[in-house]
Amino acid sequence: MKELSIFIDESGDFGEYDYRSPYYLISMVFHDQEKDISNDLIRLDERFKYMGLEDFCVHAGPIIRMENEHKFNDIENRKRILKTMMAFIRHLDIKAHTVYIEKKHIGDEVEAVGKLSKELSRFVRDNLEFFYSFDVIKVYYDNGQVQVSKIISSVFNTLLDNVEFRKVIPADYRLFQVADVICTVRYLELKMKDKNLSKQELNFFSNERILTKNYIKPVREKDF
Repeated sequence: MKELSIFIDESGDFGEYDYRSPYYLISMVFHDQEKDISNDLIRLDERFKYMGLEDFCVHAGPIIRMENEHKFNDIENRKRILKTMMAFIRHLDIKAHTVYIEKKHIGDEVEAVGKLSKELSRFVRDNLEFFYSFDVIKVYYDNGQVQVSKIISSVFNTLLDNVEFRKVIPADYRLFQVADVICTVRYLELKMKDKNLSKQELNFFSNERILTKNYIKPVREKDF
């Protein structure tokens, strides 16, 4: 059976508009199971083990913002982690796509869910031939936000008849962590265009040129 795995992560919230968090994004990573990435996974695990990070789960936001387990981790170590993940992403035989809305133009949560659903539906409809080339499509999401669970369930179940859903534990799937990194980079790209990057974000990446060259461009190369 030909199988497609889709790993989904989100960035933002459904609360009121805030200039510091102006967008809501849903990122998807697509992996054709016929494409063997086992060696890439082994190399990544070995690299993290060498760095003293065995069984490490990558969550890009806290790495950049120095939060949670990274609260006392210096910037060079945090940069090394994210650079290692980006090197992994560059070599992977995957595709990705992100849909998003600008909350500034959204009245309430119901409207936000509706617009995101339309964006996702448009993408699936435009690529039905691709999706129907697989016998089964497995969608992995951590059920982090109820609204997103409803969106992906309604859209995929309405437009496709070969979909199964799996609740994922982020630490168990590197490709879910890839979706997290891609979603974060896409958010940073939007903020950069708006000249809205925080001082902390600019400090982490040093400048917009480095952010674009080493993070945004490699992620764009994975565009569906």
